[in-house]
Amino acid sequence: MTNVARYAGLGALALFTTFPLLWLLSIALRTTGGVFGFPPQLLPWPASLGNFITVWQTMPLPRFFLNTIVLAGAAVALNLVLCSLAAYPLARMEFPGRRVVFALLLSTLMLPGHVGLIVNFVTLLRLRLIDTYPGVLLPGAVSVFGIFLLRQAFLTVPREMEDAARMDGASEWTIWWRVMLPVISPALGVLALFEFVAVWNSFLWPLIVLKTPDKYPLAVGLLYLSGLFAHNTRAVAAGAVMMTVPIIAVFLFTQRFFMRGLTVGAIR
Repeated sequence: MTNVARYAGLGALALFTTFPLLWLLSIALRTTGGVFGFPPQLLPWPASLGNFITVWQTMPLPRFFLNTIVLAGAAVALNLVLCSLAAYPLARMEFPGRRVVFALLLSTLMLPGHVGLIVNFVTLLRLRLIDTYPGVLLPGAVSVFGIFLLRQAFLTVPREMEDAARMDGASEWTIWWRVMLPVISPALGVLALFEFVAVWNSFLWPLIVLKTPDKYPLAVGLLYLSGLFAHNTRAVAAGAVMMTVPIIAVFLFTQRFFMRGLTVGAIR
């Protein structure tokens, strides 16, 4: 295959994957014209930021943004700490049943994500955590995928580094914190990005747990946006674009960690 054909194919694939975002942005910038016409028109004319201004003036978006950042930041911190604490002994310590525990953890990945909704809701109800941020965060405070990813990263660390730290008198906590975590920082970056995106886009669980609108994250706030602007698809599209832009910015800032972290564990 020539380079021209290869680049043409990659360009077509890139256009196909980015088409939904481009189409959404085009609708958000329009003030007139059809929305669902075929073939779709990607060039908005006349273009205007009026829909974005309308959404900003109508909805408490700064409050929703702040709520989402708080939830995403707390979820990322919890997962980095708890997943690394769970993955470290599975990768570096010898104890009976280690492989069985790891296999049982992986088996839970086969279960649909919505299986635990009722159990989690009843548990939080008994703990009086409904309509609180801890109620939103606790069911996802540690993920099996995160444990698996960090375990694979821990396995790539040479045993000599661990032995040298022990000879210097370091405890297991010191080895975990000062030796292991800096080495697997690319994998930690990948887990942080995945968790940030998951919480940022999380809709169903916050909608079930939170009852006070002032506590809503952005994804749940957009539900109200679609209700208020049911007759105005362009305003709803503008709100969706405003929700998507921070995710793209975070990915651009963390992409080098993302690419390095995905290969951790692939080569030993």
